[in-house]
Amino acid sequence: MDYSVSTLTEVADCDTVLALIEKEKKDLSFKKLSLERQQENYANTTIEVSSEIEVLNAELSAVNTVVATLPDGDTKDDNIKRQKKLEYSLFLLTNRKANYGAIALLEKEFNIARVVKELEEADNFAVVVVARRNSI
Repeated sequence: MDYSVSTLTEVADCDTVLALIEKEKKDLSFKKLSLERQQENYANTTIEVSSEIEVLNAELSAVNTVVATLPDGDTKDDNIKRQKKLEYSLFLLTNRKANYGAIALLEKEFNIARVVKELEEADNFAVVVVARRNSI
């Protein structure tokens, strides 16, 4: 990008712009670090949630089989309650997977890539401003 640094006519102006660039770079670096930590958490959560879903599905399948074979009574009622709890847990995990799953992970990766590009552009901008400062 061509910046109109020729409008900077004093060293102090250049120093002000450089200070603003440095502040922006610090903010972007913090944002990048935060996104990287979120990405790591999402990756770990995705694996954990997928494993938990598999376990719950297996347990729910077993309970469904038991409920289908039991005669009416307290034991069947207890297993139906257990079945409903498992279904609810599965529902919650499925929603959690949607929020922390592969798509959310990809979104974090995309956001990190964007921040990296912004940091690179901030560096490029600083180089241009320093060159202008040195020519004043």
